[in-house]
Amino acid sequence: MTSTTVEVGITHLPEETASSFEIGKVGMWVFLAGETTVFGGLLCVFVLLGLHHGGWGAEGAHVNWRLAAINTLILFASSMTAALAQTAAHAKDWPGIRRFLALTVLLGCLFLAVKTFEYAGDFAEGFTPLTGLFWSFYYATTGLHVLHLSAGVVVLFALFLLATPKKSAEWLERKLKYACLYWYFVELVWIFVFALVYLTPCAA
Repeated sequence: MTSTTVEVGITHLPEETASSFEIGKVGMWVFLAGETTVFGGLLCVFVLLGLHHGGWGAEGAHVNWRLAAINTLILFASSMTAALAQTAAHAKDWPGIRRFLALTVLLGCLFLAVKTFEYAGDFAEGFTPLTGLFWSFYYATTGLHVLHLSAGVVVLFALFLLATPKKSAEWLERKLKYACLYWYFVELVWIFVFALVYLTPCAA
């Protein structure tokens, strides 16, 4: 009887762990679906209003698409280092995990620094959220993205601090998978922001 009880316990433990993992993954996808609705709705309204006004050509000529392009490259690089951190976590390579997480965090901070410099330039030229409808959407969309990216930087930095052999490698790999999924989502959103807010008005 004792042997049977132990066997049953051992049999069900991995199933419970897997179930918890699946619930966490589903929860993350539900959260990202909600965030997609927020960004998607904002960008759709921006595009529709642009069509109604005959395009954002005049306003869009003043956005600094070059700095935005640099930030796009920075995000691409950060996604690569985040993926490498995941690979290192799977291999239980603790120095590799910390190295690639540190690089991802630094690239995220570099993105924020470039964006701050861009905002400073916009304000110096007199373009504020109250300047017009285009600039209201510009600051709302890019500002919301900055908040999401800042949250991602904080989470990845926390994982960097926790990435020690004292932690379970499986636990860290699971948490890193969620964090990187969020980070890739932030990058994907930026691609749409870059295309619709920076490039499309300039081409109009």
